[in-house]
Amino acid sequence: MTVLHSVDFFPSGNASVAIEPRLPQADFPEHHHDFHEIVIVEHGTGIHVFNGQPYTITGGTVCFVRDHDRHLYEHTDNLCLTNVLYRSPDRFQFLAGLNQLLPQEQDGQYPSHWRVNHSVLQQVRQLVAQMEQQEEENDLPSTASREILFMQLLLLLRKSSLQENLENSASRLNLLLAWLEDHFADEVNWDAVADQFLFRCVRYIGSLSRKRD
Repeated sequence: MTVLHSVDFFPSGNASVAIEPRLPQADFPEHHHDFHEIVIVEHGTGIHVFNGQPYTITGGTVCFVRDHDRHLYEHTDNLCLTNVLYRSPDRFQFLAGLNQLLPQEQDGQYPSHWRVNHSVLQQVRQLVAQMEQQEEENDLPSTASREILFMQLLLLLRKSSLQENLENSASRLNLLLAWLEDHFADEVNWDAVADQFLFRCVRYIGSLSRKRD
């Protein structure tokens, strides 16, 4: 399996954040790396196989990849990504407690893929552009500025993503549809799905499906 190393991507040994655009991202074999990354899908489509599980990704998909995750891209069609790389949640010089803003694994389930709308994607691009502008500067003020921008990015994604907006029924439905798309070939436990998405009418949908079978 291909291993990507931080020395090849970060501008210096003490840089905590780096920007790596993939415009476009071609099919790429399974790999992992010794750093973490936030993958932001600008536009296009593709299949992102994450720890063996395939996900359909489109513009607005955001994926959080840890240093022990393995993933690959296939069936890409004009897939354009911006990868925000960071060494580790605890390797920032001026920030602490970032792990609390990142998706957390619970009961073996890691909510790696989030979605944001077009308006939020525009705001994300602006923050990333500001980080890129300061990437070559290694002085303390520039380092602090980049880390603050990274914190702003995390806050924006957390507040705006469908994962964090479950009180909105439309968001719940979109999450459910995305999950069903990723598991269309699997046998579905409708009660478990209902519990996962806190979406009671799923039980009704499941009952209709069972009656039709």
